Formats: sequence, C-alpha cells, structure tokens
Amino acid sequence: MHRTRHTRPAASGRVRSRVSRVACVAVLLSAVTATAACGGSGSGSGSDTVAVSLITKDSINPFFVAMQEGAKKAAKDQGVDLTVGAGKEDGDEEGQITLIENAIAAGQDGILITPNGPGVNSAIKKARDAGLYVIALDTPPDPADTVDITYATDNFKAGELIGQWAAKTMKGQDVVIAMLDLFNDKIVSVDYNRDQGYLTGMGIDVKDKTKNGDEAKAGTYSGGGYTIACNEPTNGAQPDGKSAMERCLAKNPNINLVYSINEPAGIGASEALAAAGKKATIVSVDGGCLGVSKVKDGTLAATSQQYPLKMAQLGVEAIAQIAKGGAKPATSPGLDFIDTGAALVTEKPAAGVDSIGTDEASKICWGTVS
Repeated sequence: MHRTRHTRPAASGRVRSRVSRVACVAVLLSAVTATAACGGSGSGSGSDTVAVSLITKDSINPFFVAMQEGAKKAAKDQGVDLTVGAGKEDGDEEGQITLIENAIAAGQDGILITPNGPGVNSAIKKARDAGLYVIALDTPPDPADTVDITYATDNFKAGELIGQWAAKTMKGQDVVIAMLDLFNDKIVSVDYNRDQGYLTGMGIDVKDKTKNGDEAKAGTYSGGGYTIACNEPTNGAQPDGKSAMERCLAKNPNINLVYSINEPAGIGASEALAAAGKKATIVSVDGGCLGVSKVKDGTLAATSQQYPLKMAQLGVEAIAQIAKGGAKPATSPGLDFIDTGAALVTEKPAAGVDSIGTDEASKICWGTVS
C-alpha cells in the first residue's frame, strides 16, 4: 500500500526526508503490519498518485468555494489525491497552520494556500524544508519568496482599474471616500495592493504602497477634490462591511464614493447606506457571479473580475507536473507571481478605461476550468 514518491528536481536544493519510507522498511518483516503502517491515502501499491492539500482562507466566501471546485475538477483530471481544508474565517492563521502541519505529516507532495496572514509563514517554510512544493493562490505572501510561486490576480492593477473608472465617472465632483479594507490588525498583500491600486487609479498620491491609510486625507484627485472619510476593516464579509459603513457614515454622512475590498463588503456597505437613506457609488474587486449580478442591478457600480478557478487549476497542474519530474513554472514578466488576469465589469463604461458588460462577465464569473 506504499505510494511511490518523487524526488524534487535537483535545482530546488531540497530533497524531502522520507521518514515514512524508513518506517515501511522496518515493518516489511510483517506483510500485514506493513500494509497497515504504510498505506497511502487510498492509493494502491506502487501508484504514482500525487497528494496535494488546498488550504483556503475560509469555506464560506463564494470566491474560495469556487476555488475549491476548480481544484477538485483539476485534481480529478490530473489523478491527484486532493485534500481540501480552510481556516474557520478569513484571518484564521492558526487553523491554516494546523492544516499545513497535517499535510507535512501525511507526506504530501505539495500545498496550495490562500494565506490568512504572515503568521503562517513559518509553517510554510517548514513544509518547504520537508520537500513540499508550496503555491500561494490569490494572496501573495509577504515576502513573495515565502512560497515557491504564486498564482494570483495583479491586485494592484485590479484596484487601479476601479480607481480609474471611478475618477472618470466622478470627474468634476468633489468626492468623499469611504475605504472599506480587509484588516486593521494584520498586513496582507491583497489588502494593501487593492487599496493602494485604487487610490493610484484615482490619481491620489500614496506614500508607502504597502501601507493603508497613510495618504493625505484631503487633496485633489484626477477629476476634482477628495476627502477620505475613513479606513475601516470589513474582514471581507457582508455583515462586517455593513458595520464598517455605519462607522464611516457616523464620521462623515456625506460619503458619495465607496471602495470595498471585495463584493460581500460592498454589498454590506449598500445595506448600511440604504438604511441611512443615503446613496453612493460603490466599487469593488472579485467579479463573482453574485457580484456581477449586483453590478447589473446597480447595487455596485463597477468591479474588477478575477478568476479563482483558473488559479486553482493551474496550481494543481503545476504540483502534479513537478512531482513527476517536470519543470517548475516561471513568474509573469516584471512580476514576482503568475498573473491570472483581471477585467473591469460595469454597465457604465468610462472613456479610456477598458471594461466588459455584465452579460459577458456573467459567462466567465470566477473563470473556467478547461
């Protein structure tokens, strides 16, 4: 029942220690004992099955549910033994650490992970030292070389697209902006890249591109004057997005433009605005099927669409290829990750900003698995 393992290419400089193999040799004196001690995860004797864990931030957000579906489809096509797990909620680093340690203990070939924060970095290093090939999906860790490679949206570009659209659409108006971010108690690249990309797209000077909230709170954007009313955390969740928007309105009831880290947060913001009898232009990032429908009905004005199924598919395929002695993937030109693409979705195109409509976006929401 022992599963054949594959030594990593010499270029990696890392060869996995095969403690399980030593244990199996010791118990081969007894065929029955050997079968019990060395059985793989349902793999037959001598099989070349590759074992991979997918660890998402949570298992509730439709984005990560879609990612899990994409990974399962790709695993079936590639003959990969896939284990799926998630943190209890976005930001649950301890839950992800436990799942990483489980993958190491099981002697798996690789891990796909959407990191919940820098607290998982040491566990990722431990996995790589044990010989697992670790790929980040959606959220590049900080630093990027914490993992072997990342498949993700260019989150700065995704933020920049909705910022450019907002600046063109609001041109000539003074804007009072609510910034609905992800966290305020940890630094995650997806958070600051979208935030800082959005402000850059608006034509607002940013100071440190890896830090939210350090820009001038008032000044001019490319179309007029601006005031930033708030930077509030949403945890990427609809109820927290509503609460964050309520706090922002308490600080400044004149908000007319809302940036949201993702669509659940943006939808929550729309609920708070409606309850307060207020209207504002809301822009977001993700482009999920629900989000696209909210652009179509006017709840959200625009969103940047990304493709988690594609990220998961490519990640599974990469680990399967590497485990069988194939080549490692290379980063996109000029980036420290592999860019899986983004498109601006809106029913109100702005001059000079490439976009697609909701009918087209609904056909490709979350991406496709070939």
